[in-house]
Amino acid sequence: MITVVGSINMDLVVQTDRFPKQGETTLGTLYTTVPGGKGANQAVAAARLGNEVQMIGAVGQDAFGTELVAGLESEGIQVESIKRIDGASGIANILLSEGDNRIIVVPGANHSVTAEEIVAFTEQLAASDLVIMQLETPIPVIQQTLKICHQHGVPSILNPAPASGFTADFLPYCTYLTPNETEAEEIFGDNWEKALEEYPNRLVVTLGQKGAQFYDGQKHVLVKGFSTKAVDTTGAGDTFNGALGAALVEGQGFEEAVRFANAAASLSVEKFGAQGGMPNRAAVEARMTGERS
Repeated sequence: MITVVGSINMDLVVQTDRFPKQGETTLGTLYTTVPGGKGANQAVAAARLGNEVQMIGAVGQDAFGTELVAGLESEGIQVESIKRIDGASGIANILLSEGDNRIIVVPGANHSVTAEEIVAFTEQLAASDLVIMQLETPIPVIQQTLKICHQHGVPSILNPAPASGFTADFLPYCTYLTPNETEAEEIFGDNWEKALEEYPNRLVVTLGQKGAQFYDGQKHVLVKGFSTKAVDTTGAGDTFNGALGAALVEGQGFEEAVRFANAAASLSVEKFGAQGGMPNRAAVEARMTGERS
């Protein structure tokens, strides 16, 4: 069982031919709403790869909340630990253009989760094979989750996004840390490659289409990315984290797990929406086999 503690949002997506300049108004070419939130995305990514997944988080008593919970349930994710509160569900305003994205997150119900509530989930967390977290829920929630996992010997993945919420006291407690290059620079400074050496086989930095890099205890390892044509990069990092968790739970070695995650992430950008392109296991294995042949 993989447990995801994290955010559940509705993504409000606008697409335009080019990003507007400061103070400029441009015409959009598309508007739609799609389920998102880093926590929910990572849960969906892991579930589509055949894993048993449960989600701990919160949504509002609004229409978005109902739709979000139903969507997770339709993916086979256990939703009993998602609470409903009076008020609005979290949303992410996503602007797509030029093969890239710019995102503003309004946490809403996600920030109603408390550390005390996490303590009540101790039994579930302790029984998990792995726990995945991000930083779109309150920091005390993440700290409490990490401590419970550490106390019970449960491996954890902390995806430090947004990196502004990261504090150094997380490091002794999380098993794996998975920043992208920008987040790594914010946490460790420009010389983040040196930090890799301090956390061998624990710290992996994702580099977009170039792949991901870690230190195996003897040398730096760049696990190359896969050829892809990006339609929408939203959710690629979340797919990486969900797939990495799935591979580690299955007992794959760290380098092979990172490669598996790279393959999943490369597929995820080929369709619209954070969850829309998240692949199943057959697709990931086909991509990996195709690159080897």
